[in-house]
Amino acid sequence: MSNSYYSSSMPLGPETEEEPARRKIRMGVNVGSSSILLIFVILCLVSFATLSLVSANADSRLSRRILDRTTDYYNACNVAEAHIAELDRQLAEAYADSYSLTEYFEKTDGLDFSITVKISDTQALQVSVEPIYPVQDDQGFYRITSWKVVNTEEYDYDSSLPVFR
Repeated sequence: MSNSYYSSSMPLGPETEEEPARRKIRMGVNVGSSSILLIFVILCLVSFATLSLVSANADSRLSRRILDRTTDYYNACNVAEAHIAELDRQLAEAYADSYSLTEYFEKTDGLDFSITVKISDTQALQVSVEPIYPVQDDQGFYRITSWKVVNTEEYDYDSSLPVFR
């Protein structure tokens, strides 16, 4: 058999001195690229940790504002309920002292049936009550016709966009 398969550039005999040097060159991942990857991963982790901290801080501030707003609203509701309880007492006295529908409404004519309680600097709770003449014993002396939060200050919203022309 002949060695026609091998080209003439490849020696069949003993290796020359230049070939072992070429064989020692290896392709692979160097230590520098793994260090760069490690630094990149650490930077990503630090960035995500910072974003999480900033987000948690913003959520905490928002939760505190919502808690304060809710507390102020329910405090205003408690004050309004106390006014309504006093109004209910006055209506019950007027009902006990009157013998007819017209006499009952004459006695309740001077009562204030609108209650406004301040919630914050910009909002108030507004409650309107309508007196009723009870037909049955278990029926109340009033009906709440309105219970709403109103703005006490006009807002001036900035609707401009920060865009260069």
